[in-house]
Amino acid sequence: MVPVTADPYGGFVAFDPWSPEFIAHPYEVYRELREKEPVSYFEPTNQWLISRYADVNALLRDHRRLGRSYLHVATHEEFGRQPEPEFQEPFWRVVRAGMLDVEPPVHTRLRRLVSKAFTPRMVESLRPRIRQIATELATRFAESGGGDLIAEVAEPLPVTVIAEMLGIPEADRHLLRPWSADMCKMYELNPPLEAQHTAVRAAVEFADYLRELARERRERPGDDMISTLARIADDGDRLTEDELIGTCVLLLNAGHEATVNATGSAWWALFRNPGTLERLRAEPELLPTAIEELLRFDTPAQMFERWVLEDIEVHGVRIPRGSEVALLFGSANRDPEVFDDPDRLDLGRDPNPHLTFGAGIHFCLGAPLARVELQESFRALLRAAPAIEPVTEPEWKPQYIIRGLRELKVRI
Repeated sequence: MVPVTADPYGGFVAFDPWSPEFIAHPYEVYRELREKEPVSYFEPTNQWLISRYADVNALLRDHRRLGRSYLHVATHEEFGRQPEPEFQEPFWRVVRAGMLDVEPPVHTRLRRLVSKAFTPRMVESLRPRIRQIATELATRFAESGGGDLIAEVAEPLPVTVIAEMLGIPEADRHLLRPWSADMCKMYELNPPLEAQHTAVRAAVEFADYLRELARERRERPGDDMISTLARIADDGDRLTEDELIGTCVLLLNAGHEATVNATGSAWWALFRNPGTLERLRAEPELLPTAIEELLRFDTPAQMFERWVLEDIEVHGVRIPRGSEVALLFGSANRDPEVFDDPDRLDLGRDPNPHLTFGAGIHFCLGAPLARVELQESFRALLRAAPAIEPVTEPEWKPQYIIRGLRELKVRI
């Protein structure tokens, strides 16, 4: 049975990923899980919750016995699972053409090819342009006296960066954020039927758009990522058209959704810790370690799931093949066995082995880009708006897995 704990505002909160109270304040529940039931079965989603850092870290790296998918070793029926509804097929066709939801050897091949285009050196070369975009957004925001930091700073920066990387024409960029937000709803726990249909529609529209753009770039290549992905090869191996489209969809969805949410929750964490914010204003050289700590302190992706491909045992609990485990990143990142005083926001924390970007073969390929974007965004806002402060307490969006604020109203 999953523990129940008191929330900061009175009453009681259980592990309930559909509860606004839990979404806003999950960390006390995580503490109870780690201490009393580090491996617990959660019946509403038919998943095993794994809450301790050591276990989450180990299972992320065990790609032989666990996987993002099981379809490389068994059919749905052989694995004891119902196939996805037929109407979802276009969504999963797009997603499984990328590397996120596949396993070796397909994952190995796709990651090798994409890594040739998405190198840390290439990402670092983008820093001056990212700094320019961040400075323009922060300056405009400060001159207007503030507003919604999410809509006016957090969202435009990564969307603009990934759109420029992919070579999306400026006139079409307004389409990207709605497509991405709609697709990501499919990854929530037990998504409503309407959200599923919306995600499918967004995947089809996005894939059709990218297919046309990719064909143009094959004929008339430029210096953008789509052109690069279309021509990269490894011993004669190339991405197919579907793989190229699936990769671009992944780059957009993973390349900005979490960064937007991380920006909002990080600023909200700083506002709740004014002494820490003052320290960052006085010591901007802390930004690299500060960003790592903010990513640990309030993790934008609270949970990632894995399928159990072979029987495993965690803390004496046998979890059979065919089960699904929910790896609680948000809990692992607050584990006192790894992080001293984990509920304290310490911008100088070093080392800081947080799991926000995952671990193992599925470690986030876009981590270097996210770090550069967050560093430059915070640097620009701290300079342009040194007296920034919140107007009201923000409300969290109803999504738990990809967790973020609806808006963050501030004044300068």
